[in-house]
Amino acid sequence: MSVTRRQVTVAALAALPVALGATGIAQAAPRRTRTLYIAGDSTAAQKYSDAAPETGWGMAVPFFLHKDLAVANHAVNGRSSKSFVDEGRLDAILGLIKPGDLLLVQFAHNDEKAEDPTRYTEPWSTYQDYLRLYIDGARAKGARPVLATSVERRRFDASGNAVPTHGEYPAAMRALAREEGVALLDIQALSLALWQKLGVEETKRYFNWTATEQDNTHFNPPGAIAVARLVAGELVHRRVLGPRDVRRLDAEIPESWITWPSPAAA
Repeated sequence: MSVTRRQVTVAALAALPVALGATGIAQAAPRRTRTLYIAGDSTAAQKYSDAAPETGWGMAVPFFLHKDLAVANHAVNGRSSKSFVDEGRLDAILGLIKPGDLLLVQFAHNDEKAEDPTRYTEPWSTYQDYLRLYIDGARAKGARPVLATSVERRRFDASGNAVPTHGEYPAAMRALAREEGVALLDIQALSLALWQKLGVEETKRYFNWTATEQDNTHFNPPGAIAVARLVAGELVHRRVLGPRDVRRLDAEIPESWITWPSPAAA
């Protein structure tokens, strides 16, 4: 009995050695689960029960990915591309990431805070310099870096037009992606278009608007699901993932699928 052409192909795609079974017959080793690592800020981060209904889009991304693609969400509230590195959080990811994994990077919300030197970066210099650390670090580990422009806040002008809020940061990231040959998910442009389509009142249903808070930056479950859908769709559109790596892109995702663990679980 010989190894079939399909077995050889599967083994090659899995980037794993072909092992000998108990009978001495060559068999394809099982495919290793890839991991999508997320480095980002509060718009993507895992939220806990004390913050509900606030929801990071990273909490909803797994609903759109195949079971063979795990998600490791390292995004943390309040971090910029600089402070994430300075706190050792990028090093923590690079200590875990493996060849074939993905590192998805979304920062700008806190890089913009010029009054805070621990977080501020300048779009066309230090912001790009820090993003290169993520790109180079992932590539050194055999993983694939992916840049994502920051999701837009909910802001409209007097005429009801959705207004961009991230200044030069999206343009700086787009330019860096071209220079470095890195896949770019233009979530800033896509989310701005979505907020424009939904309009002033309907977008309130996607952000963390409650009886006590009017938050135009962070999402509730519908908003997190909508942005996660954009992310997953862009991963396919930019050929970072194949069509078989994603699921439910056109399906309704129940809000009840979002859960907030206890802070003690963090």
